[in-house]
Amino acid sequence: MSNNLSDEAIYKKILKSIVERQLPPGARLPEDKLSEAFGKSRTSIRKVLQRLALERIVTIAPNKGAQVNRPTEKEAKEVLDSRIMLEPILIPDILKVWSTSHSNHFRKMVAAEKKAEQEEDQSALIQLTAQFHYELAQLSGNSVMAEFIEQLCYRSSLIIAVFGSRHSVSCDCGDHDAFIDILDKGDHDTAQKWMKHHLVHIKSSLKLATSDDHKINFKHLFSTMDEK
Repeated sequence: MSNNLSDEAIYKKILKSIVERQLPPGARLPEDKLSEAFGKSRTSIRKVLQRLALERIVTIAPNKGAQVNRPTEKEAKEVLDSRIMLEPILIPDILKVWSTSHSNHFRKMVAAEKKAEQEEDQSALIQLTAQFHYELAQLSGNSVMAEFIEQLCYRSSLIIAVFGSRHSVSCDCGDHDAFIDILDKGDHDTAQKWMKHHLVHIKSSLKLATSDDHKINFKHLFSTMDEK
């Protein structure tokens, strides 16, 4: 693999492998093997792993190194329950600043989601749907709550990758376009109900069972991935 890959490209490749379960929960991520696989320094790999750790996708323990986070059934329920409780609360504040430009911005995001769904790119779809939610939370003006929801969305991405299916991020759980229609009308009661139902549906789509770990050939895995 070319050593011209940026840290961002390496981050996306590792994240994609985790979301697509090629790197299962609990899989160790040795810096030396990843360095060899990507043809990059261990310093670059360490930065990427630290970023993934901040997003709760990876855990890093002293003397043990990094490994893919292994969300439990309890954690999965608590993360989704927290989102169900918090995200609808922010909608009245979001509507105070909602504008045509915001509507257009989020509709472009929905178009990207639908493109990823049509191309069956589960990794991109999971990331895009999470981005939709945490960018929406940022509009509330409550930076503390928005930051918390962003972290919950990152954790949800791993949870959906592990326990979910394509139905967990598809229109089966509610079309974000329909939600934007509601926001455009300024109907905060309906918007709150829609959001709660949407998140409850995502939670109910999860199949709470853990994946088995297995040996990973990092060089083979990342040399055969598309150079996207």
